[in-house]
Amino acid sequence: MSNTSAVLHGPGDLRIEDCPMPEPGAGQVLVRVVAVGICGSDVHYYDHGRIGGFVVEAPMVLGHESAGRITAVGSGVDVARIGQRVALEPGVPCGHCVQCRAGRYNLCPDVVFFATPPVHGSLAEYVVLDAAFAHPVPAGLTDTQAAMAEPVSVGIWACRKAAVTVGDRVLVIGAGPVGLFAAQAARAFGAASVAVTDLSEHRLGVAASLGLDIVRPDDVDEGKVDVLLECSGSARALQAAFPRVDRAGRVVLIGMGQDEVLLPVSQIQSREIWVTGTFRYANTYPDALQLIASGAVQVDPVVSHSFPLARAEDALLAARTDPTALKSVVLLEAPES
Repeated sequence: MSNTSAVLHGPGDLRIEDCPMPEPGAGQVLVRVVAVGICGSDVHYYDHGRIGGFVVEAPMVLGHESAGRITAVGSGVDVARIGQRVALEPGVPCGHCVQCRAGRYNLCPDVVFFATPPVHGSLAEYVVLDAAFAHPVPAGLTDTQAAMAEPVSVGIWACRKAAVTVGDRVLVIGAGPVGLFAAQAARAFGAASVAVTDLSEHRLGVAASLGLDIVRPDDVDEGKVDVLLECSGSARALQAAFPRVDRAGRVVLIGMGQDEVLLPVSQIQSREIWVTGTFRYANTYPDALQLIASGAVQVDPVVSHSFPLARAEDALLAARTDPTALKSVVLLEAPES
């Protein structure tokens, strides 16, 4: 059997190729991939061939936001799982390091993560994955919706890091897919108000359609925000928003932008503002799928474009050719349920 895949050979060089058919090992499942979301990291690898110290030194399959169906299992996995629809959590940790034992498996130094060099991703007809990280999809969800459990997990993890709770006033900077998912997650966590700001009127319109408050940065009074979720990666936007954070407020940095930014240390100290970064997620997938299934987090308005695998490069370029593009999804040959 062939395993048609979208393989990155270097910056701007994506090829649709037949790759070796993977076989599930002990504790693994073989998944027929149906839907794969395009993430900013996929675009960055396509543009530059690297993200920081992660360099594409050999051909690599892109993609890590995915869902599909189990077609075979390895030893030790219940054969009843064959045919099960699953969302694929793309990072499998070692399970025994200090971080894993502490429950922070997203910080495992030996995690094997789809489409992070040298690990192949999921923009392929078939992939293998540890069975514990192939999460059953609730009835009624499409494969595209199930694939969105990955970026929704990023939003959930950010809200957990910020300890969002009932009554919080939340400001989200950036109305891209992660910002829109994080904002909806904050609302599901019980936030009293969730406001979103962005420079794009189209994205703000999508946020409004999701029932989120729309604000301009200057519209938020000083000290009126309990939680600031920075999803844009803009140092300027972050610095402008800091005065809006109340005493004992929490700031979570999610968007990838400049490696270094200036922070208002006097405000952080005098107001005892808590600032942290966030990296991927841990133990979020079941909650992400349930939030999507319940409608608490709506993903369909965020998925703006879909392409077949043969046009995977168009999916990567959609955001620069269409100003209304938010989230592109590659649909493989199998039909959605």
